[in-house]
Amino acid sequence: MIQRFIEIGEGYSDICELLELIRGNKHRVSKLFAFHTTIQDKQVTSLAVAFQPTIPGDFQAVYICREGIPNPTIKPNQRYTLFEEVAKELDLQIITLEVKPSTMFHEKELYYQHLIGILRMNRYIPPMK
Repeated sequence: MIQRFIEIGEGYSDICELLELIRGNKHRVSKLFAFHTTIQDKQVTSLAVAFQPTIPGDFQAVYICREGIPNPTIKPNQRYTLFEEVAKELDLQIITLEVKPSTMFHEKELYYQHLIGILRMNRYIPPMK
């Protein structure tokens, strides 16, 4: 199985695109995530959605808007509220995790490998075959 993060962007319109991906593929949505972290004394959150693996191909995409919104537990915001609304529409819980910031990694790909490891370890996504 190939599991890969696909980064959309950090802004408001990027969150809207993420929500449209979720709504347009609701039959494939597996999990919704909010990754909380701290970057330069700012509490920020990444929003992500994991889809069911493709058949054929065995490819699992995890779309993410990386570290683009304020942490909603500290500063409520419209972008996170929209994400909560789509979670309610699909009757899914948002899985929240505290993670290291991407700035701690030399390359973004290493950061995404780190997140995949966390998601596999917690059995939110299937293990490597």
